[in-house]
Amino acid sequence: MTLFGRCATKLATLFILSGIFIISDQARAQSATDFYKGKTINFIVGYAAGGGYDIYARLLARYMTKYIPGKPNIIINNLPGAATLKAIEYLDTKAPTDGTAIALFDFFQIGNSVLSQKKDRIDFRTFKWIGSISEDISVCYVWHTLNVKDIKDARNGHAFVFGLTAPGTMNEVRQKLLTKMLGIKIRTISGYPGSSAEKLAIERGELEGGCSGWSSVPTDWLKDKKVSILVRYVPDRPADMSPDVPYAADLLTDPRAKTILEFLTEPAQLGKPIIANKAAPADRVKLLQTAFDQAVKDPGLLAEAKKLRIDISPKSAAEAHKILDDLYQQPPDILEEARHVLHD
Repeated sequence: MTLFGRCATKLATLFILSGIFIISDQARAQSATDFYKGKTINFIVGYAAGGGYDIYARLLARYMTKYIPGKPNIIINNLPGAATLKAIEYLDTKAPTDGTAIALFDFFQIGNSVLSQKKDRIDFRTFKWIGSISEDISVCYVWHTLNVKDIKDARNGHAFVFGLTAPGTMNEVRQKLLTKMLGIKIRTISGYPGSSAEKLAIERGELEGGCSGWSSVPTDWLKDKKVSILVRYVPDRPADMSPDVPYAADLLTDPRAKTILEFLTEPAQLGKPIIANKAAPADRVKLLQTAFDQAVKDPGLLAEAKKLRIDISPKSAAEAHKILDDLYQQPPDILEEARHVLHD
């Protein structure tokens, strides 16, 4: 073969290969865009139906599907257990890895992960993050029949009976902060399937108070003054909260104690966290992230949230990773003191 012939053959081969790469890239883009058409996304919620997490998930699902190419059906799968670890484990080990499974879990599992000394601890930085729909504006309260008006009264009172779904949840942390750092005595009854069951137990007189997100406190409780709000765990006070409700860190005089409390409540910035499987394809995750970012700005979603009296203060996937990095980089001495608060 002549030199000209060999050059022509090589050029032809290069053109063919270039064409293959272009077609391959186009096919990948096309498959990502078309993948969700006719599909169903399994939205796993780590708590029972009717509670705050479930309400957020159902609201988001109704609007997020509008912004996913192909408009897939999103179904809610309530999978309570082990402080939402059951839902996380299902997502990580049993759920499809093709981008058709996402999960909403108790945000303090992030704190538990940071505090854990086990080699096999969950590292939430390794999951594919979709975002967080709301911060957690945590409060603790007691029932009106106790005639406790504020935290000063509560400190002088008896051991209040509070409910808990399971150890390891943010509710346990809220209660531990009350007892270990704020001087309020609590006796905990564990095993409630969700926050809605706890609230029914308070109304029946089985429990004397509890802790929850501010938006999860029933409207009639506030309107009819059925509860006294003792404390909040975030610096910012919602517009519809009484200015008399103190921020927990402001009640502490020891700077070191304030640092510990602020660390233990920092995961609340990711109050309703949503993740996909670690192995979910990056292009499909990107579609879900974009759909999430658009859904949380949708006027319809915001209008519904206002009627439901639930906060929408979202964090994108990128913002979530910044918070995670800060949490996982805490000094060992801070982590050790935080463990003492939760486990001694």
